[in-house]
Amino acid sequence: MDQTKQDEEYGYDLFPERNKGKQQEKTFGQKLFTFNHKCQVMLQFSIETSPYAKLLLSAMKSSGCEVFKKRHFSCEDCDGTVSGGFDATSSQIVLCQNNIHQQSHMNRVVTHELIHAFDHCRANVDWFNNFRHLACSEIRAANLSGDCSFSSEVSRLNFGLKQHQQECVRGRALRSILAVRKISREEAEKIVDEVFDSCFNDHEPFGRIPHGAKEAKFAYRDYVNRDRYSSSL
Repeated sequence: MDQTKQDEEYGYDLFPERNKGKQQEKTFGQKLFTFNHKCQVMLQFSIETSPYAKLLLSAMKSSGCEVFKKRHFSCEDCDGTVSGGFDATSSQIVLCQNNIHQQSHMNRVVTHELIHAFDHCRANVDWFNNFRHLACSEIRAANLSGDCSFSSEVSRLNFGLKQHQQECVRGRALRSILAVRKISREEAEKIVDEVFDSCFNDHEPFGRIPHGAKEAKFAYRDYVNRDRYSSSL
């Protein structure tokens, strides 16, 4: 891919460390005394304890796309406007170590980007040329990651709206597309509208919209036990 086009049209300018050609290994001192160490600790905690992340990691492994922490996650400094991203060219999740400071935020970002990774694994997603594919994955990520949960929206002073989940998902998907693609707001809105119903109602691999950690735990339990009875027949 042309480097200039990659930077300008696909949002790579938001992730400056992606533009170095290859990741530079940090010294132990740099890892210990910068945001990187905290990012790595919070990432490990998400992987081990978040029911959202555990379900997605299990689903990807079952689909033949096992995720490895050192290979598929990268804590990096990013533009101040983003918290994370999925780099389809390397199948790697970027976590913005300078913008993620709370465990709850890390859990949501890890889940959001793992949904993109899951979509990348299960479908032939054309991230760079098909805006409908991108919009669908952004809708699913906003809908299923907890981005639009009641607690998350209250913290943003957004609540009490009719069809709150749908409006929150639509708005967050639209902002995500505009952040990484050079298209007009009108065009982005049209694309989101075209795919919204089918993608909003696609709840794989959760089976339902997990409105909070408790429901995510139930979804994870159901996923783990899904073949329990049929395998014994």
